[in-house]
Amino acid sequence: MQPTHSAGARQRLFLAVAAGVSVATIYFAQPLLVTMGTELGLSPATVGLFVTVTQIGYGFGLFFLVPLGDRLDRRRLIRWQLVLLAAALLLVGIARNAAMLLIGLAAVGTLAVVTQSLVAFGVSLSAPAERGRTVGTITTGVVLGILLARTASGVLTDLAGWRTVYLVACGLSLLIAATLFRSPPEQKTDLSYGALLRSTVGLWRDEPLFRNTAIRAFFLFASFSTLWSSVALPLTAKGLSHTEIGAFGLIGAAGALAAGPAGRLADRGHGQLVAVTASMLLATSWLVIAWTPRSLVALAIGAVALDLAVQAIHVTNQSRIYPLRPDAGSRLIGGYMVFYSLGSGLGAIASTWLYARAGWTGVSVLGAVFALGAVVTTVRAGRATSRASRPSESFR
Repeated sequence: MQPTHSAGARQRLFLAVAAGVSVATIYFAQPLLVTMGTELGLSPATVGLFVTVTQIGYGFGLFFLVPLGDRLDRRRLIRWQLVLLAAALLLVGIARNAAMLLIGLAAVGTLAVVTQSLVAFGVSLSAPAERGRTVGTITTGVVLGILLARTASGVLTDLAGWRTVYLVACGLSLLIAATLFRSPPEQKTDLSYGALLRSTVGLWRDEPLFRNTAIRAFFLFASFSTLWSSVALPLTAKGLSHTEIGAFGLIGAAGALAAGPAGRLADRGHGQLVAVTASMLLATSWLVIAWTPRSLVALAIGAVALDLAVQAIHVTNQSRIYPLRPDAGSRLIGGYMVFYSLGSGLGAIASTWLYARAGWTGVSVLGAVFALGAVVTTVRAGRATSRASRPSESFR
């Protein structure tokens, strides 16, 4: 069923802001890892666990919560997720020990999947010719949320302590829940909850394009998380403050510029070209990022290139998979993002562990390996598509 009306500019902007705030909640900890770990008695080699636990929760929510958007009223589902997310953020903000903090962060990750519910909601309100534009707009908000989360958390921590970050986010989540705009009714599946989850798994089996984009998302966000989960370690060693570390999020926010154009190119049928070009840029960025201990300028340049590449591919991925099954939009996006979460969690724990043993060189090699995985996956997908579209030849 096609949408009865298209998402307007104001609605897209609201959804972009809401998605940015929601996704920021799982990235606030990245520039604060050392500070949080020190206060709660964890060593620098294990602070990546904060990010990994959050990503595990995120993966759990992607599989078990996001598909509900195909069965329940998305607006009501989103409001409840935001309210519960506020409660989880409050728990983190008042945590008094590592166990309480980890439980809170896992809950934040699980409920922050409202970000993907917002993407599916926006796409469901959009006409087919505008889906890429809608995904691009909302993803711009997501990118800014991811990267500016580090800046905001750094500034707030220097001003009033790291707990303030989560208490402010709690208030913002409640505000968004209270102001979410109304939408027309949508056609919903009558599948039971169990059948809904089974059909999500079935997408992996039945849709080769979905399979490929999911694998690419794994490598893509493993590489992304390798940088942003561990970069606070060498910067802290250089004596930078939380605000200064978070400022690199402002530099990386230039990656948001790729979201809109990538969405429009995907609408015009150039998704594969965008994916190939961006995956090559991702791999190349690590050649520059490797110089971080010697040059913060190198980090800034490499971070911009990496974030541009990641967001261009991410928007393209989502724009290409939604038309496969418009009636299963929440399941497609949720199932795809499970692999994002797995990659992010692996990149976080592996990079901080490796930094303690092999320094920034080891981290850079790890990020480059993940990036090359994205390149190989993208190129193989292009060849498979080319073979599938080639006219059949007669036997000789």
